[in-house]
Formats: sequence, structure tokens, C-alpha cells
Amino acid sequence: MISPNVPIRKIFFPASRLMLLIFRLFCSGLLFAGISAGAQDLGEMQRQFLRGNYTEVIRTAQKEIDDNPYRSDWRRLLVKSLLTVGRYGEAYTNAAAGLNDYSSNIGLLLLARETALFQNDQGGANRRLAEISALLESRPPPQDGEELAALGQALLLLGVEPKLVLENCFQQAEKLDPPPREAFLAAGQLALDKHDFALAADAFRAGLKIFPDDPDMECGLARAFESGNREQMLQALDAALAINPRHIPSLLLLVDHLIDGEQYGEAERQLAIVLQVNPHQPEALAYRAVLANLRNDPAQEKQFRNEALKFWKMNPQVDYLIGYKLSQKYRFAEGAAAQERALAFEPDYLPAREQLAEDWLRLGQSEEGWKIIEDVHKQDGYDVTAFNLVTLHDQMAKFQTLTNENFIVHMTPLEAGLYGDLVLDMLSRERELMMRKYGVKLTKPTVVDIFPEQKDFGVRTFGMPDNPGYLGVCFGSVITANSPASQAENPANWEDVLWHEFTHVITLTASKNKMPRWFSEGISVYEERQQNPAWGERMNLAYRDMILNGELTPLGELSGAFLAPEDSQHLLFAYYESSLVIEFIVHRFGLESLKEMLTDLGDGKNINIAIPAHTIPLPEMEKQFIAYVTDLAKNLAPGVNLDKPPDSTSNTDVNIWETAHPDNYYLRMRTAGKLMEAKNWTEAEPLLQSIAEAYHGEKGAENPLWLLAVTERNLKETNAELATLQKFAMQESDFVDLHARLIELSEAQQDWPAVTKYANRLLAINPLISLPHRALAEAGVASGNNEQAITAYRKLLLLDPPDPSDVHYQLARLLHARGDSEAEAERQVLQALEDAPRFRDAQRLLLEIKDKTPELNAIPATSNPQLNP
Repeated sequence: MISPNVPIRKIFFPASRLMLLIFRLFCSGLLFAGISAGAQDLGEMQRQFLRGNYTEVIRTAQKEIDDNPYRSDWRRLLVKSLLTVGRYGEAYTNAAAGLNDYSSNIGLLLLARETALFQNDQGGANRRLAEISALLESRPPPQDGEELAALGQALLLLGVEPKLVLENCFQQAEKLDPPPREAFLAAGQLALDKHDFALAADAFRAGLKIFPDDPDMECGLARAFESGNREQMLQALDAALAINPRHIPSLLLLVDHLIDGEQYGEAERQLAIVLQVNPHQPEALAYRAVLANLRNDPAQEKQFRNEALKFWKMNPQVDYLIGYKLSQKYRFAEGAAAQERALAFEPDYLPAREQLAEDWLRLGQSEEGWKIIEDVHKQDGYDVTAFNLVTLHDQMAKFQTLTNENFIVHMTPLEAGLYGDLVLDMLSRERELMMRKYGVKLTKPTVVDIFPEQKDFGVRTFGMPDNPGYLGVCFGSVITANSPASQAENPANWEDVLWHEFTHVITLTASKNKMPRWFSEGISVYEERQQNPAWGERMNLAYRDMILNGELTPLGELSGAFLAPEDSQHLLFAYYESSLVIEFIVHRFGLESLKEMLTDLGDGKNINIAIPAHTIPLPEMEKQFIAYVTDLAKNLAPGVNLDKPPDSTSNTDVNIWETAHPDNYYLRMRTAGKLMEAKNWTEAEPLLQSIAEAYHGEKGAENPLWLLAVTERNLKETNAELATLQKFAMQESDFVDLHARLIELSEAQQDWPAVTKYANRLLAINPLISLPHRALAEAGVASGNNEQAITAYRKLLLLDPPDPSDVHYQLARLLHARGDSEAEAERQVLQALEDAPRFRDAQRLLLEIKDKTPELNAIPATSNPQLNP
């Protein structure tokens, strides 16, 4: 959320005056006991304010002021309460009245500035800020912690360096005895504003240790977790709302989360609670404008925006919030337009400038986006997102750009040389296929940024480096992806990842970026499987159990399943279930119905209207889908006992269960594992053969086909092992060891087409290792496909092979034999001789290239220069 204390005009505070003020603060020792905030009834009313009893607080505070108008503490509480409930005129009057008696109270001046903003009195707001600036030259140091925190907030508005304010105001106030809650809140808010979420969490945690029943602290902690851990965010929100069910910042953050999960009805219900407290709350009305946009109601969207701006007509946060949420819904053009409206109100409003830059980067308007980010960083060197993006831009300046008429691909030079051509070729083929299939015409090139470091992918995609778990993201005409270099020993198949992401380009274009997340992800995973049965999520034991245990998410809540999943398995299950919905629609009603739904979404229709319009009513749809998926789960392995063994700690119970289930899949796999550990290959083989015949649908090294192949290898049954691995490869697309072994076995049999096939599959997993390139080169030479060999040898050289002289020599031979690359052939053979000067075959090849040895064709190839002493 955005702090309502948005500067209309910064009055920059000279550094010399700041240092003088800090000196005076330290001279005073900051060891003041502070002026008492008042009697016990004031403390109780402050607690009532935190609990949401605003009407009672206003009534009591007004009575106290009527009885004794010279009470700045009661006046501040009254103004805060009136602002909270939207009685802006009364807040303005009371703030002004309070300043008649306490003109040097910084906290009251800040409140007066805020009330002026909500009275469309920009001049008054600026005058209050100027008064604070003048006051800081003449007044003595603050005499309590709350005023010291207010001083820090004022200095930030005056343009003082945030780090100095944090250290000399907020953190100093935190050291007082007792410390004011406002210091922790201000420090946390400052960190949130700069996108330093770890620092923000630390500030709010520290505050909660002293103020454990403070909804503002809990809400601040929730906001610190918003972009990282949604589960922890919701826990903190629950704590805040348990203290104060009418706590507006917490309710608004909950609304934000609900909109992300496409639970629009519940979001409206929570907004109704906010508007009961404050009928004019600008953020609540901005959210209503967002919801109106999402249901394609421009008239209401305009109405709610106008209501949000009623009391502060030039409030930039209204349009910023509208644009920010629309951009989160992939409506970047609309989001960018909203940011431009916000900047028309306040040209230096940094949140809008930064978001506009990110919108443009996601729209492919990179030059404009990077320029704004650079400007934002110069203006605010403490903003973490801007710093991250500027640093990334410097890194990306070293990238290589690969282009054709339809794609602009940015990769590191090494990766561009190793598989950039394959990326362009695959994406071009998919583009033609998917445009025909979905009847979509793309009118501009797609930008694809591929990052070798996960943190750089995170910054380009989310503005922050810490977003693990994503392989790629599509924004419409821009795709960002992790390269194999950013992943572990078994990276994901990059062809599969890019196929998935480019499918989003097609469907987002078809729907004009107006589609629920689950629908978009479901089509992409479905299309993965359509292109290659080994790609995408498919039914396995874990998914079978989840389906049969009733863990399917209702269709109307599927997008929410992506936000705060219980674990990584539940996140992948959300992708899988979404793809099954698409599979069911296409299977039951045809692809044309799916395409018509995309058209309806593009026309602004809700998904709950678009689906039944081309299928059947949603309740019946849900019923038939559950039956369809349940049938898939039950028929995963017909006749095989797939029940999970009990978790009982009683040996007796376990033994009874195992005796009653001798053919259980898990028990048989456990037995096979024990036989393999004991190297009892002879007994393990028939057991694994039987298991694999019954079920072999798992991925990776736990698949019985892989275990069977390992057993056959140890029994030296090479032909059997090869047949097993070939069967396994039909369903496995990202297992390095599998494809490496298939290359080895195929080479031994001199089955060069098979070597080429499995080397290409390995390249789709990890093109950054030598094995697939060397295998393609050798297969090309052996099968007479010299162009394949030339390409592979060139790429192999990029990986610094252990025998570079031989690779240079082999490449030179092929280029010379081709007859049209003599200059390059000469360069290659000279490089071979540079590494191995006594390499006789290379010497003879050089002479032949120079036309001094005409009988070159009689010279046999030698792959090891050490054989030529």
C-alpha cells in the first residue's frame, strides 16, 4: 500500500542545516524522559483507536478538548481519528485549531499538511511543509520520541537523505526508554518505500516485541512479506485483523491479495467494510475502479476514480494504484496510461515513474523504460528496485542480440553462440504453428531475454532477485527466462520452457491480455503436452493421491492456488489441474470452443460467462470435470495397488498392512531398492521388470525404468539396457543422465541417427556441456553430414574443450573439404598448430591448404595429436 503522506512539492533541506540539527540532537544527549502524553484515559483511548473503536475515540477526544483546548496529544488523536473515518473537513479545522496553540509541534504540522491535501488545498499543504522547514532552524531539539519520529518523517518530505534520517531520527528514537511506536512504524515504512523488504520486516518485528498488540505493526510486517512469502503475509494480516477487524490498511492489503487471486466477490465484500469505516477512502475507491475495469465496466471505473479523487483531486496514488493493479493483470498499456495520469498530478512521484518504466519494459519499449529507471535511480539512490534494474541494465549491455523478423533475443555471448540459433529456430516454428492453430496474427516482434543467473531473471521479471521457482514469465510481447546455467545439475528443458511461454504470447494476444491466470497457464501446459508428450505436467502418483483425496481446487478459485501454495508440489498441481480443465474442454467441446472463449475474454466478458457460453452451465461443468479427472486418476495404473503404506509408528500395524498388501507398488519399489543397495542385481532385475510393466509414470531417477536400466547395466545386458532407456526417453525430457547414457550406447553401436537424436535432446536440456556438441560432431562426420559436424565443432570450441588442437584440426579438415572456406580452414589449422606445434596431420593439412600437398585426400584423419611424435 502507499502512505497517504505523499509530497506535493519537496522543499530540499540544505545539508549544512541538517548537520547542525543532528549536532544539536546529540548535544542534548537524546536522553530526555519526554513530556507525558497525558493521563491514563489518553492511553486507553489510543488503545481503543488501535482496536478500531473510532467513534468512541472521537467522542472522548472532542470532550477532552472542549474541556481543555490546550492538549496537543488529544488534538493529534482526534485529527488522526477524523482522517481515518473520512471526516476530512473536521480534521482540517481541528488541525488548524491545534496549531493556534502548538505551532511548533511537528507531528501536528504533519497532520495539518495531510488534512490540507484532503481539502484540495495544495497551497496549504506546501505552506505547512515550509513552516516545518523554517521551524527546524529555530526550535530546540524534540523533547520526546514521538516528536523525534515526526521530525524524521518531516525531513524525508524535505528531501533529506533517507539513511541519515533513519540513523539519526528513527533509530535514535528506538533507543529511548520507553521507545515510541511511531519510530518503528516510520523505519519500517521507509524500508517499504525503498523496496528493502528484509529491513522492513526487521523493523516491524522489533516493534512487535515492544508493542505486541499493534495492528499497524502486524500490517507492516504483512506488507514486508507481500512480494515474497504470501503465507507469512496472510498470517500477519490475520493477527492485525484479530486486533482490529476494521483496520483499513490491513483490509486494503487483503483486498489486494484477493484481487491477485481473482476472488473479486470477496474483494468487494472487504472493500464494503473499509467504506463503512470511511466512505471516501481513496485507495478503497481506487480498488473499486480496478474491479470495474476487470469486469469491463468503464462507466463505473470512471465513477469510482472520480470519487477517489473527490477530496484530493491531484492525489497521484489513486492512478498509481489503479495502474499498478492493472499491470499485475498483464494490462500493461492501461497500466502505463494510469501512471502517466498520476505523473500529470505529480511529475516527481517516484512510485508512478518506476512503475511506468517497468510497464514500458514489459511492453517492449525498452529504450524509454531504461531511461526512466536511470532517472529514478539518480533521484533516489536508496530505492532497491531501481538500483537492481540499473545494475541489471549494465549487465544486459554485455548481452548479444539475435534477431529475425519476428523475434529479438538477448543472451550472453557464450549462450548465444551455443544455442541461440536453436532458440530462434524453435520459436519461429512454434510461432507459425500456434498462429495457425489459434487464428492469431502477431503484429510486432517478440522480445526474449534469457538470463544465466536467477537473480538477474528475478530483477528483470519482478524487480527483485529473490523470486525462486519460476523458469520463465511472459508479459505479452516480452518473455523472460532462466537459462540452463542458472539451474542445478538437471536443468529444465529450455525448449519446453520457451514453448510454454510463447504459448502465452498467443493466448494473451487472442484475449487482449484479459484472461485469468489459471486459464492462461492451463492452455500453456496443455500445449506443451500436445507438442511433446514428454513435456509439461502429467498424471503421477502424487497428483493421483491429491485428486482422489479431494484436493481439486474449484474452477472459480484456481488462480488463487498459484498465490500461496502449501508447497512446490501444490503449485505444480495448480498448473496441472488448470491444464486438465483445458484438456477436458477441448476433448469434450472442441478446440473451436476454447478459441471462442479467448475471443469473449478479449471482448471483456468474465470467464464464468465465457466458459458456459460455449460449453455447459458451470455447475454441470464442474461436476463433469471432476468425474473426468477422477477417472484419469483411478486409471493411472489399472490393477496396480497404489495405496500408500500407513505412517503408523507401530511395527505391528505396519507388518499387518504389508502382509495384507504384498503387491503394493511402494512396497515392491522398497524391496527393489534394498536389492540394488545389496548389489543383488539378479534378483532385482525380474522384480523391476514386473514393476515397470505395471507402472512407470514417475519422473527422474525414481522411475522403475531407470532403476531397471541401472540393473541391466550392472548385469552387462547392454541391449536390454538400451531398449529400457529408449522406452524411458519417450516420457522423459529433462534428465541429463538418461540422454548421456543413450548417446554412449548409441555411439558404441555406431547408430549415428540415434546419436544425433539423443544429442539434440540433451542440447535442449543443457547446451552448456561438451557432450552433446561432441556427439553431434562425431555423428556428423561418421554419417557424412559435414554441415552438422562443422556447426557442432564450432560450438564445442566455445566450451574450451580439453583437446582444442584436435577440434581445430577436425574443423579445418571439414572446411577445407567443403571447398569454399579456405581462409577459415587455414585459421583453424594454424590454431591447432599453435596449441600443438608438432601435430603432423595438421602440418600436412596446412601444406595442402597452401597447395603444396595435392594428395591431401589420401591423408587419414587422426583425432589425437599425441600419435604424431
